[in-house]
Amino acid sequence: MSTEKPTINEKPIIRTEHLSKAFGKQRVLADVSFDVPEKCIYAIVGQSGTGKSVLFKSIIGMIKPDSGKVWFKNTELTSLDRDSLIAQRTSFGYAFQNAALFDSMNVGENLAFPLREVLGMKNKEEIQKKVSRLLEWIELPGIESKRTDELSGGMRKRVGVARALIMEPEVLFFDEPTTGLDPVLSETINNLVVRVNKELHMTCLIITHDIPAAFRISGRIAFLDQGFIIEEGKPEDVARSEHPMVKDFIRISFSELNL
Repeated sequence: MSTEKPTINEKPIIRTEHLSKAFGKQRVLADVSFDVPEKCIYAIVGQSGTGKSVLFKSIIGMIKPDSGKVWFKNTELTSLDRDSLIAQRTSFGYAFQNAALFDSMNVGENLAFPLREVLGMKNKEEIQKKVSRLLEWIELPGIESKRTDELSGGMRKRVGVARALIMEPEVLFFDEPTTGLDPVLSETINNLVVRVNKELHMTCLIITHDIPAAFRISGRIAFLDQGFIIEEGKPEDVARSEHPMVKDFIRISFSELNL
């Protein structure tokens, strides 16, 4: 499928302002500020241990930052009480790195779980229709009865994305969506991210080590290093960065493609 980049609405749907977080003496995030345009694919890249996952979890409220603010549209998430924050999280979907499927449930039950437990849906026929439609959309029709241990790595990733999509969120977070996959399956997952963005008109935030893919499919890219954003902008602008770490990261990542 085409990986043509979508037209970006520059109106921010998520904003972070001076976000900081430390665990003991270890500083993980340091004065992080950026805007995520609505209906954009926004990639956060950087070396392991630079705070990318902590940043994601701070945005959606799984981790409370030490200072700073997070906004979703006109709502300051960091000021909400627990119940209000939980209610607001229905606007977010999270595709975990390892899919985080429940091994005790089959595929259909995994997808139905948030509909029943979060949205409180009771109509079994309606739930089944939503599950079946979504499995068809991710090109895995008819696998509702499969156990999770019967799925390949690529299938698990797609089912994990489907479960994140089942409640029709406005923003979908992808945590290292291609980790552990071969190049062909990685391309399949990257194309799925593009489909989520273009066909479902959804804002997508991605943590990824796949620098070439980030530059190919993203509308904006942020480089995170030692808790700081050291470069941020459109891919063509980030590609011209003079920051030594960014230049090396890009050079090494793209040179590996030519081996």
